[in-house]
Amino acid sequence: MKISTKGRYGLTIMIELAKKHGEGPTSLKTIAQANDLSEHYLEQLIAPLRNAGLVKSIRGAYGGYILTDIPSKITAGDVIRVLEGPITPVEGIEDEEPAKRGLWIRIRDAIKEVLDNTTLEDLANHSNDEEPDGYMFYI
Repeated sequence: MKISTKGRYGLTIMIELAKKHGEGPTSLKTIAQANDLSEHYLEQLIAPLRNAGLVKSIRGAYGGYILTDIPSKITAGDVIRVLEGPITPVEGIEDEEPAKRGLWIRIRDAIKEVLDNTTLEDLANHSNDEEPDGYMFYI
């Protein structure tokens, strides 16, 4: 499974909304400018997120979008499934021989575990300066 720009940029929208949670609505223009993305493309991505009940639109001069739940209750898996579909590394797992089927199922389950155990709160609070599981080497 390859995550497309739909999933990546959709997750960017949701992380930005999580960072602003409790501060009122955030416009797509603000998100687009902050991340150097196309506002028009973000408009296409927000509709399925709204239809899935993950975001709510607020109309008016100071309108925009807000999360429908607290950031700790929405996972990366929720967002990716809405925008990318089911999480599966290969098509037709059921047709594979048992040894390969077991491998694909373990890979799928590992991906699901990471996505479903990573919340928007986790992503919003993650510092860009911090390398996950990184090591510092001195020479």
